[in-house]
Amino acid sequence: MHKHILIAALVFGCKQTETSTTKSEAPATTPPAAAAAPAPTGTRDYINIVGSSTVYPFSTVVAEQFGKTSQFKSPKVESTGSGGGLKLFCEGVGPKYPDVANASRRIKPSEVSDCQKNGVKDIVEVKIGYDGIVVASNKKSKPLQVTLRQLWLALAKQVAGTEAGKLVANPNSKWSDIDKALPAIKIEVLGPPPTSGTRDAFVELALEQGCSTFEWIKALKASDEKKFKEICHTLREDGAFIEAGENDNLIVQKLEANPSAFGIFGYSFLEQNAEKIQAATIGGTPATFDTISNGSYPISRPLFMYVKKAHIGVIPGIAEYLAEFTSPKAWGPEGYLAGKGMIPMSDAERATVKQSVTALEPMKM
Repeated sequence: MHKHILIAALVFGCKQTETSTTKSEAPATTPPAAAAAPAPTGTRDYINIVGSSTVYPFSTVVAEQFGKTSQFKSPKVESTGSGGGLKLFCEGVGPKYPDVANASRRIKPSEVSDCQKNGVKDIVEVKIGYDGIVVASNKKSKPLQVTLRQLWLALAKQVAGTEAGKLVANPNSKWSDIDKALPAIKIEVLGPPPTSGTRDAFVELALEQGCSTFEWIKALKASDEKKFKEICHTLREDGAFIEAGENDNLIVQKLEANPSAFGIFGYSFLEQNAEKIQAATIGGTPATFDTISNGSYPISRPLFMYVKKAHIGVIPGIAEYLAEFTSPKAWGPEGYLAGKGMIPMSDAERATVKQSVTALEPMKM
């Protein structure tokens, strides 16, 4: 069997990797009744997947496996960020629009509304597993032990002043300015852009929780939620936080070059680069497979795929691709995705999701 792999670049805030695999005929592994008919004239004969840079490596390995073991062409997978991918996904129905959007956070009601306006009515939500967000550094540097409160004080544009109810421009230039027990080095953190699901999850799970340790700010959530989010979610623009695009591998390279810097990305990239980088301990809990799986690590989040139901049966192979992704050999505890760093769901949760996916049940917000 001959296989041709095409790698292209997609510009969406920064250069990203796109993997498209075209293959010659291979033995079918799906029952004849489940095999999709050839794509009608004017449609595509391969699945088009966009979205999260965190989910990208998982989706890519499933796409490659699917191409090798099925009668369908390997899906094209693009890393555009969760927000960017969902925007493309929601633009319409038809072969020029993506079939699947990967996301490292749940789709927002506003995005569902955009989909509805553009005729994307039935969306199948597929929860695929879990991931942790790490604050990583060069393995040559001293491991960082930090709290969520300290992370917010390091990265927020404005922080709580000495007087309750007052905010001041963030005065902390070194970690030790926050707490003398922290390193006396410049605060320099590389992170994802606003289009990233990792960024959305980090500000909600880490910064918002750290911000809420100040009681007067926490009280704002009930009285003025817009102000609360503005305070807790707005990141510095003075160089302490640096947007490094959607390419997590680029952040890893920068950490290799700068032992004083830190980077924010998914646990799977830590696993893949464990010989080069290390994760900070957050609130006394290290980022490990077990702590993310049991929920004790404070910056953990679920990962998703969103599938356009109108494309199933029109674009060949979508149902079969979902079957591969949700098979025990892929997303199970001993599956090949766990080997890539994805944290599997419990047996019971996988069974529930699998049932919903098999029935192609449209999501409900």
